[in-house]
This record gives sequence, C-alpha cells and structure tokens, in this order.
Amino acid sequence: MPSPINRTKIVKKKTTKFNRFQSDLFKRVGASWRKPRGIDNRVRRRFSGSRAMPSIGFGSAKATKDVCPDGFKRFVIRNVQELEVLLMQNRRYAAVIYHGVSAKSRKAIVERAAELNIKVTAPNARLRSEERE
Repeated sequence: MPSPINRTKIVKKKTTKFNRFQSDLFKRVGASWRKPRGIDNRVRRRFSGSRAMPSIGFGSAKATKDVCPDGFKRFVIRNVQELEVLLMQNRRYAAVIYHGVSAKSRKAIVERAAELNIKVTAPNARLRSEERE
C-alpha cells in the first residue's frame, strides 16, 4: 500500500457553515447562504458583532485543498483502463470506484490496483459476505 507523498497538516480556517442572515429568526428563511443585498444590511456592510460573510480568505491552503485525512486526493475510476492514469501518481491520488460499476468489474479493478500499487478506497464494497472472508 503506497504512503502519501504530501503529509502537511490540513488546517481548516472555519469548520462551521456560513448561515444566511436572519435564518434563525424566520422559518421561511432557509439556512443556506445567500449574499445580503439590502442597502442598510449590517452583514453586507461588515459591522462588528454581525456574522461573517464568505470570502476568499476562508479558503483552504493550496497544498491541502481537496486532500482527504489519509493524505490522498481522490480520482474516480470507471473501468480497469483508467487505473493506468494513476500509475505515476499512486502516492498522490487514491482510486475511488464509480458507484455504477458492477461487482465483477469492481473485483477486476481492485486486483489490478493491487498489482499497480494504487490505493483503492472501499475495496470491499459490493462484494458478497462469503467472498470477503
């Protein structure tokens, strides 16, 4: 099993979600973020004490963007031939098998990935319990 090439610590600047202004006051106002556009809105005008608006400064570091906690980025695989793409990048990307792939093809993909030393997330998915043992 390959080890990830990049093990820099993943730092999330903000782990809570940005909630929509006044979504806690009115049931008709959903919590998903919408930019306030009112002329007197204190969130849009960035008054102290009001909630923060999403901005580019809250983004992740480029080195750790899209990196999962195991240190790999994800790459979706639909057939055995697509594993060849990850041949030189096996320490940076992990293969994720597409959800519509059959059990027979999944088994072939997992076997080929083991030969090429490519990490597969959830390699036992969709296998019968007798085959797992």
